[in-house]
Amino acid sequence: MEVYIPSFRYEESDLERGYTVFKIEVLMNGRKHFVEKRYSEFHALHKKLKKCIKTPEIPSKHVRNWVPKVLEQRRQGLETYLQAVILENEELPKLFLDFLNVRHLPSLPKAESCGSFDETESEESSKLSHQPVLLFLRDPFVLPTASDFPNVVIEGVLHGVFYPHLQPR
Repeated sequence: MEVYIPSFRYEESDLERGYTVFKIEVLMNGRKHFVEKRYSEFHALHKKLKKCIKTPEIPSKHVRNWVPKVLEQRRQGLETYLQAVILENEELPKLFLDFLNVRHLPSLPKAESCGSFDETESEESSKLSHQPVLLFLRDPFVLPTASDFPNVVIEGVLHGVFYPHLQPR
């Protein structure tokens, strides 16, 4: 897994004073997605991670949020923080994966020991309701065909996954 924080933006709010949102880029298994988090969410994550793993230093909580140079330093610090958590831990805690919106299997030993990012979430609701069904290493629709005969296994699996309501031919 690779994590970067390529940018941040200032968010205006009517209910509270403005705040900064950091855009996190997560690369995992060849896929990329983005998550936006405020510094307060990073700080909450850090407090919970400290209880179950050795954590790196997190950038200071008290800075002037309107100074671009300071915000850039905070962005770099938060990026380094996330990367250090990944590098220093063989298995990442479930609450860290939840923070990055990364799907994970409930069978990871450390993932269970650290609890959930959302304290109100029950143990039962955090587990998948089913086991993973299949995994393609490459997109089966773009695989070159070796012959004129169809691959009935791939066709059957794809039919079952994408058209389970249809009866077999």
